[in-house]
Amino acid sequence: MAKTKWTWVLGLALAASLAGGTGALAAGAGSGSSSPGEDDALREARTLISEERYEEALLLLEEAAAADPDDADVWNLVGFSYRKLERYEPALEGYARALAIDPRHTEAIEYLGELYLALDDLAKAEEQLARLDAICSSGCEEYEELKEAVEEYKAARGG
Repeated sequence: MAKTKWTWVLGLALAASLAGGTGALAAGAGSGSSSPGEDDALREARTLISEERYEEALLLLEEAAAADPDDADVWNLVGFSYRKLERYEPALEGYARALAIDPRHTEAIEYLGELYLALDDLAKAEEQLARLDAICSSGCEEYEELKEAVEEYKAARGG
């Protein structure tokens, strides 16, 4: 990819993060954020995810996983992309791989909790919330976001 295009893409990502974007733009924002040595396929996959182009992102994440199968961030984004596509079994597998590599990957824990809510398994979602609470002793964004999702889930079901 040409340097100018990357400059534009990175500028767009920075502008979105400074604007306080949420939802898909949050993917990869915590312990899985981009780093200078990050693989091109992974950087481009993050951009596609921010544009909600999950199928295309998965193709690039496959490349990134082949290049570095022990990258927890890659597997977290695999899980995230599949979850957004409502393909829950491969999403669960992606999160499991991420957490096998890095059991304290806060994004993967948060997103796994959100997956359990999508599967109507409140108990397992609350287990992930407790796990984040233990890791984020002084609080973290992932804990707050999963806590809010759990509360919304309960309110929607009268509990």
